[in-house]
Amino acid sequence: MNAERRVPLDRARVADTALRLLNEVGLDGLTLRAIARELDVRAPALYWHFKDKQALLDEMATEMYRRMVAATALDPGDTWRERLLRSNRALRAALLGYRDGAKVFSGSRFTGIEHAAQMEDSLRIFVAAGFTLGQAVRATTTTYFHTLGFVTEEQGVRPLPGERREGYDVEERARMLADFPLSAAVGAEIFDDYDRRFEEGLELVIAGIEARYGPGWAPPGATHGRAHRHIG
Repeated sequence: MNAERRVPLDRARVADTALRLLNEVGLDGLTLRAIARELDVRAPALYWHFKDKQALLDEMATEMYRRMVAATALDPGDTWRERLLRSNRALRAALLGYRDGAKVFSGSRFTGIEHAAQMEDSLRIFVAAGFTLGQAVRATTTTYFHTLGFVTEEQGVRPLPGERREGYDVEERARMLADFPLSAAVGAEIFDDYDRRFEEGLELVIAGIEARYGPGWAPPGATHGRAHRHIG
């Protein structure tokens, strides 16, 4: 047994090993038994640190977030639009760094409060721009859901950068759908050029946020008057 394997087992080491193994085997192949084998321990040893696989996924998602924050420079002087663009681009890049990264992140619960500082800073930017706290939450979570859903679908076609799953040949798809010319023609629009489509989709969501909460908007049920604040 080498020196690396004699390092005491802890949550951080298990999560780090799981993230490295994720790129090799994907989420379906990421079993506690496989992780234990990689660590050269028996599977029951992992249960001292994680009660089940979901608890491990929570820690993996938290570690992914820690690494994203460490690699992302956010400007306190951002406008709310700039913050949405910057943070969602960073999230997409982080998720794409792992096979099934979006699936691991989706539905997971952070195991610490490392996310609170960035959340607080982002909410401060929105409130300073005139959003109510509820509007700020809806704006940030809607763009987050766009990114998470987009990357989930993107990784269904390209599990890792440079890889492409079998069955997503655009030309073959067009031949199969020859009797449906409009549907056949959109293959490249759906299954290629993910960078452009992500940016355009994010811009569409941000434009919708501004249109919904901008000058003159009033909440449903309002009978008179203008919105009480201005985004800018």
